[in-house]
Amino acid sequence: MRYQNDLFQSTNPPQNETNNTSKHLFIGIACAALITASYAFFSEESEPPTPETIALTIPDITTKIAPTKKSEALITEVDSSETTPITTGYANTPTQSMQSLSTIWREHKVKSGESLSAIFSGNELSKLDLHNIVHANDISTQFATIQPGKSLMIGHDISGELSHLIYKKNAYAELKATKLEDGSFKVELLEKEVDRRINTATGVIHTSLFIDGKNAGLSDNIIMQLANIFAWDIDFALNLHEGDRFSVIYEKLYIDNKLIGPGNILAAEFINQGKSIKSVRYQSADGKVSYYTSGGNSMRKAFLRTPIDFARISSHFNLKRKHPVLNRIRAHKGVDYAARTGTPIKSAGDGKITYRGRKGGYGRVVIVQHGQKYSTLYAHMSKYRKGQR
Repeated sequence: MRYQNDLFQSTNPPQNETNNTSKHLFIGIACAALITASYAFFSEESEPPTPETIALTIPDITTKIAPTKKSEALITEVDSSETTPITTGYANTPTQSMQSLSTIWREHKVKSGESLSAIFSGNELSKLDLHNIVHANDISTQFATIQPGKSLMIGHDISGELSHLIYKKNAYAELKATKLEDGSFKVELLEKEVDRRINTATGVIHTSLFIDGKNAGLSDNIIMQLANIFAWDIDFALNLHEGDRFSVIYEKLYIDNKLIGPGNILAAEFINQGKSIKSVRYQSADGKVSYYTSGGNSMRKAFLRTPIDFARISSHFNLKRKHPVLNRIRAHKGVDYAARTGTPIKSAGDGKITYRGRKGGYGRVVIVQHGQKYSTLYAHMSKYRKGQR
């Protein structure tokens, strides 16, 4: 300021009035400039910036979910290629979806000797529902043939009433009962498409049919079928010899290219002591299945050669046998088979049970009458089949 004052003093005469006027003018100009700058600054702060336009593409999420055992939803696949509504995969319609989501399922394993009536009673299910199910149609009678070890799926609605009943007959068929609005039930047999593939196997007897059948790649089921087919002609406990041969044409069952088990034997040949016996499966129009020889005769005879599968003979029929305990000659008018406890015993032929009970040293006994001339006796049994008379 001193430099400015000296400058003004050197160029202008020292007049008080003129100096005051110049000072006021300078201050006014400075204030105006400051106000203008402040206005411009605050104007920029108060005006919002123009927003930037951003283009967003919202991808579609079509979600397939699967219910877990705890009724939770698990995302299994995400596809973002197109825009479509979210779907859950429970059902095709809202009504079906609500029914599926509101059904509470529990599994019941069928016990030995357990009937559908007993299952309903034990699970506190309505007798009216039981009546409506078993009398729904011709198919519903199959509920009477439920087997031990199989599963019954029992479905309840949110009110606790029975809404569904499913019996899994096997890997490819199930019996399903669904309650309708009027309280009746729709019963249907649902079957998956089964691919039956033909297979062949051959084997030579060295030890036993069971062991050598397994060595030939046969399942337990197919070996049992083979034994049952030829049981009328061959005593597998007594008359099987090393070098005997067998050939089998049989089915393997597949669903969605997955093996689910064996099917039926379609044809088989057994060469026993040089004698060839051939058998072919035939199913009649009414659904009955039998096996016939190549000459058209039934494989079934009047009597089986042996009543037990894969057993060994521990004592033969012998009129001059020395008794193992009494140590004296006593006729043994029968054949003793040694087998595991619980092995099923077959009747040698069709007939009527005339006795069931205990007979001295024979223990548990069953006697079967075959027509007017023959009868067979089965002794030393561990137990009787439930319901047998």
